[in-house]
Amino acid sequence: MEVLQSRVLYRPVDYERSVAFYRDVMGLHIYREWATGTVFFLGGGLLELSRSAGPVADDKFSLWLQVRDVDAEFARLQASGVEVVEPPVVEPWGLREARIRDPDGLMLILVEVLPDHPMRRGRD
Repeated sequence: MEVLQSRVLYRPVDYERSVAFYRDVMGLHIYREWATGTVFFLGGGLLELSRSAGPVADDKFSLWLQVRDVDAEFARLQASGVEVVEPPVVEPWGLREARIRDPDGLMLILVEVLPDHPMRRGRD
């Protein structure tokens, strides 16, 4: 799989408090924001696999993987037996996304940025 971009998705209990913390306390710079989300610059991204005391308990964290063709990647992964959560759909925010789980239950979101999406045009 050729991953074009990745990000960790976090669904905090108190969104406004968390935005203020990462922006004002941590001093992270905003990459993009919209009515229901804010993306901060973190520099280069890495996925670290380490031993865990137990399974992933919930979906507060997800791994967001931008790919060139979400349908092709989804079909390949589904054929290999991965757990499917949601097949590819165009979400209300204009991205084509599919959801699967890794062996420990971590949500992996495969994302295709469609040609007419603002992410293709810049930050408008």
